[in-house]
Amino acid sequence: MPRRKFLQGTGVALTLPMLDAFLPRARGEAVKPSGKKMVCICTSLGLHAPFLFPEETGADYTPTPYLELLKEHRKDFTLFSGLSHPDQTGANGHTSEMTWLTSARFPGLGAFKNTVSLDQLAAEKIGLQTRYPSLVLGTGSPSLSYTRGGVMIPAESRPSRVFAKLFLDGSPADMKRQVQRLREGQSIMDTVSEEARRFTRRVGAADRDKLDEYFTSVRELEQRLVQSEAWVQKPKPKIDAEPPLDITNGSDLIGRMQLLFDLIPLALQSDSTRLITIFLQGANAVPPVSGVTIDHHNLSHHGQEPDKLAQLRRVETEQFRVFSGLIDKLKRKQEGGAALLDDTMVLFGSNLGNANSHDTRNLPILLAGGGFKLGGYTAFDAQKNAPLCNLYVSMLQQLGIETAAFGSSTGTLSGLNPA
Repeated sequence: MPRRKFLQGTGVALTLPMLDAFLPRARGEAVKPSGKKMVCICTSLGLHAPFLFPEETGADYTPTPYLELLKEHRKDFTLFSGLSHPDQTGANGHTSEMTWLTSARFPGLGAFKNTVSLDQLAAEKIGLQTRYPSLVLGTGSPSLSYTRGGVMIPAESRPSRVFAKLFLDGSPADMKRQVQRLREGQSIMDTVSEEARRFTRRVGAADRDKLDEYFTSVRELEQRLVQSEAWVQKPKPKIDAEPPLDITNGSDLIGRMQLLFDLIPLALQSDSTRLITIFLQGANAVPPVSGVTIDHHNLSHHGQEPDKLAQLRRVETEQFRVFSGLIDKLKRKQEGGAALLDDTMVLFGSNLGNANSHDTRNLPILLAGGGFKLGGYTAFDAQKNAPLCNLYVSMLQQLGIETAAFGSSTGTLSGLNPA
C-alpha cells in the first residue's frame, strides 16, 4: 500500500500512522521507520535545581523529587547540568527565552538580531519530507522558533486549531461543520467510519491493533478539546468578595501544556511533521493547581521563602507529571516495529538555570529518546559551562543533517553517542 494513505470524509482527511502494510516486505527490504524526529520544549520560568539535580552523577543517582516522577523512564533519558549559551545578558531577565534554540548573544540589547533556531534549520533540510515542515506551538503567541532572518514565528496556542490543521480538510464551511459535530459528540472517526472499517479488513492483526490505538487517541483528544472549550462557555460562580488581579487565558499552564502534549504523538505518528517546538510561557497569574495561591512568575522569584518554594514545587511537579505522560505515550506507540520514542528526540528544559536570580548558566536540560545511549545524570563544569549548542549539533547529526557547527558550538556534546 502507498505510504501516504488517508481516510476521507466530508471535511476530513485523517492521516494514518506508519503500518506494516505500507512497508515493501515483498521486495525483502528492511523495516524502516519514517525518519528521525525532534521535539523541543522550553519552560520559561526555570526548574528549581535542588528539586531536580541529584547529588550523584552517572546512572546510579538517587532520584530527586522531580526525577522520581520519571522513574519508569529512567533508562530513556539523560539529565544534563553545566550547559548554557554564552553572553546571555539581555534587555531584561527573561530575554534569554528568545535565544534558547538559537544562542544569539545579548538578546534584546541595542542592535540585537536573532539567528535561525535549531528547529527551523532542521526544517530547511528535512521539512519538505512531511506535510508540515514544523509545528510551532506554545501557551501564548511567543515561540522558540526563528527564521534564518531572525524573525520569530508566532506560536499556535489553540490546540483545537492545531487539531483542525492535522485532521480537518475541505472548505472553511466544511471545517466549521466538523467542529460543530465535535461539540455535539460526533467524532471524526464517525465521519470516516465506513472507510476505516474497509481499510482495517485489509491489514494484519498487528496493524489492526495499531489502528485501534491510533483511532482511540484521536477520540480521546477530541473529547479533551471539547471539554476544554466548554469551560470557556460556562458562567463563572459569583462570590461576595473583591475580585483578584486579572488572570490571563494562559493561567492554566498545566491544562494547556497537557493539550499541547497530547498533539505530539498524533502529529508524529501520522508523519504530519517531524519537528515540533513548544514554548511553555510563565505568566503573572495563579495556575489552577491545588495548594497554589501565588502567581507562577512570583513563585519563580521565591527568595528561598519556604511557602513559595512549596508552591513552586507543586507547579513544577505537575509539569513533570505531564512530561512523564508524554514519554510514556511515545514509548507505547509503535512505528516500523520500534517504539516511536526510539526515533524521537525530546528536549525538555529552560532558558534559566536559576529563575530566582535570572541566571542563564547551568541550565536544566533533559534529553529523551531519539536513538542515543541515554540514562543517568551528566554534570559538566558548573563554573565553565559546556556550550548547549554542542548538544544541538549532536541532535542535528542524529536527524541525518551533515553539520559540524551550530550557533556557539565547539563540536558535538562529549559523552553523548548514538545507540
